[in-house]
Amino acid sequence: MDTDQARRIFAADRYAAHTGIEIVEAGKGYCKARLVIDDRHLNAANVVQGGAIFTLADLAFAVASNSHGQLALAINASISFLRGITAGTLYATASEVGVPKRIGAYDVLVTDEQGEIIARFNGIVYRKREEAS
Repeated sequence: MDTDQARRIFAADRYAAHTGIEIVEAGKGYCKARLVIDDRHLNAANVVQGGAIFTLADLAFAVASNSHGQLALAINASISFLRGITAGTLYATASEVGVPKRIGAYDVLVTDEQGEIIARFNGIVYRKREEAS
């Protein structure tokens, strides 16, 4: 899956689109996505809400895990928030861990514009026998 194909397929992800997430780059087992922070992403403490960061990481994970053309669905995901952020742009970079079979593992780093790590996300998918659409 290349970047243009990933953008076409994941345009149907209405929630990610609603939050303003964009796919920057995609390839086999890889995705980089971006979220420009605005007021709607902030929580009551005026830092980016954890759900917004999770959604960014989750979309990058979804693109990377479905990049082989086989439908991959999350069976586990976890995130650790390491720093708060109030403005700027966040990037989520998802990478495949090992050669995927029926079960695939992915690491996602969420960083700010300076490359500082904001969060670490790990996800596991189950690959179904059907093709990703």
